[in-house]
Amino acid sequence: MLLRRLMIIKRKKTRKIYLGSVAVGGDAPVSIQSMTNTLTTDVAGTLTQIRALEDAGCDIVRVSVPDEESLKAFRRIKKEVQIPIVADIHFDYMLAIGSIEAGADAIRINPGNIGSSKRLAEVARAAISAGIPIRVGVNTGSVKRKVLEAHQGDHVAALVDTARQYVSMVEDMGVKAIKVSLKSPDVLDTIDAYRAFSTVSDWPLHLGVTEAGTLFSGAIRSALGIGALLLDGIGDTIRVSLSADPVKEVIAARVLLESIGLRNEGVRVVSCPTCARANADIESIATEVENALSGIRKHMVVAVMGCVVNGPGEARDADIGVACDEKGGVLFKHGNPVRRLAKQEIVKTILEEVEKESST
Repeated sequence: MLLRRLMIIKRKKTRKIYLGSVAVGGDAPVSIQSMTNTLTTDVAGTLTQIRALEDAGCDIVRVSVPDEESLKAFRRIKKEVQIPIVADIHFDYMLAIGSIEAGADAIRINPGNIGSSKRLAEVARAAISAGIPIRVGVNTGSVKRKVLEAHQGDHVAALVDTARQYVSMVEDMGVKAIKVSLKSPDVLDTIDAYRAFSTVSDWPLHLGVTEAGTLFSGAIRSALGIGALLLDGIGDTIRVSLSADPVKEVIAARVLLESIGLRNEGVRVVSCPTCARANADIESIATEVENALSGIRKHMVVAVMGCVVNGPGEARDADIGVACDEKGGVLFKHGNPVRRLAKQEIVKTILEEVEKESST
């Protein structure tokens, strides 16, 4: 039915690497990442969150390892999960080596804050020995002042230059699996930096707008930045960074990828804007339906429409649809009207019908 097709986007060819069983780059699908916000030392809480992220559709999870106690916890966590886990490391190169020994499927480092070249080389050797990738992560906040000054305050040029230097360092140390991110809280700077870097490197790119903001504003900024790049064919794995529950990041990423045809999964709720013609509280109905169906992986379109102007047409185009009128509403399934519904039946009926569809 509506929007069944996958959009044909000519993606830039990058090298394929593996984080555990998940391929990133090459011809692999764009993968979804998030990061736990529990204390890593809270093993039970972190495991609960990782499993919630996995259930929501996350492909790769990043876990912070800021100290020795977190490293001990990371070792326990890694033994309890199947989803690929990336160890997020800053400043202490021994924590990077320890995380690799603990079974990390990849490590995320900023070569600029990991210490001397000698220490970085030790991390590189450990990653090579374990056969895992290194994500070279650069943010505008971590660009060195002298680099920014050399580019006369051009944050994009400084970001790209820094990323190129760091990637070259890691390449020269023999690392054969690299993933790169160049993030800024500024959407346009983020887009420009990734576009520029993609012309000089064929390593897979991890997309994101860093410090994007809260759920509402952050999702919009992320959709603009990540979406523009994906439509350009740039990007192999994404994180929608939000000041919110990480599960919301995964849901937002799924919606983004489904909206441009890069994922054929999840329920799209089509609902009309509020206006004086509405015969029901469409906002509350659509919100309740969307929240209840956020965990459904099968691709479906559900229409919640408020009046007889566009309602029947949109409901017919959906897999499951309700067009409301003064008496309640009409249920549609795959283009056909099925029966009338009282207002109090609408949400319950939609959820029941979707459940039937998702089980077939």
